[in-house]
Amino acid sequence: CLPANQERFANGKLATVQFHPSAQVVMTAGHDRSVSLFQVKNFVLCYNPRIQSIYLESFPIYKACFSVDGEQVIATGTHHKMFFVYDMMSGSIIPIQKVRGVEERFLRNFEVSPDGSFMLLTGTSGYLHLLSMKTKELISTMKVNGRCTASAFTPDSSKIYSYSKEGEVFIWDVRSRKCLHKFEDEGSLEGKCIAVSKNNQYVACGSASGVVNLYTTDVCLKENHPKPVKAIMNLVTSATCVTFNPTTEILAMASRETDEAVKLV
Repeated sequence: CLPANQERFANGKLATVQFHPSAQVVMTAGHDRSVSLFQVKNFVLCYNPRIQSIYLESFPIYKACFSVDGEQVIATGTHHKMFFVYDMMSGSIIPIQKVRGVEERFLRNFEVSPDGSFMLLTGTSGYLHLLSMKTKELISTMKVNGRCTASAFTPDSSKIYSYSKEGEVFIWDVRSRKCLHKFEDEGSLEGKCIAVSKNNQYVACGSASGVVNLYTTDVCLKENHPKPVKAIMNLVTSATCVTFNPTTEILAMASRETDEAVKLV
């Protein structure tokens, strides 16, 4: 296949590549301050035409993500407390200058709930800010011990798994915003990334050592020191990304610290 973004390569590091939830479209976004959308053709060596690019002045992008309905793109910056919402239906770019009640120097990492209702912002000092996806207003703030490095919603959007730098995983109830349980990720020196499978059967935790631990969700909810079903040690640098495929048959794990460090399990 030709590169998906052949028609417009980025001038800087790409931070995000994501397929649209329902259309044959792929989005790229990154440090060159732009978000680009390309039509994805189904056949090999086919040219993927660019649909459009938007440029965000003085805003190197840290992360961009489609909303669940595919009508918006949310983008956070590398060193900004504001974020942008790009409304694809109207073509308007809406700056969210300040979320009332959120006191953070930078807003970088975030997750969108699978049901499209919530946006979870990862703050500093262990704070997690739950926003309404519709209004982008603060609903509630939660706090983990230590520093939160990654979070993931369960497929039904009822719970949040938050992974701390200290290697602990906190499980939150989205409705009550109470901590239901916490457990220690076995052997983790520093938590980096976390994913919950689409069928809610597994949780994968990736740490700075490159080890990815795979747990079943039932033991995560009961035990404080659960045993992983499998500890996967194929990465030799820090595991910075883990994700399951939609049928929960494959786990992808990767490290951004070295070239070609992508493994499929």
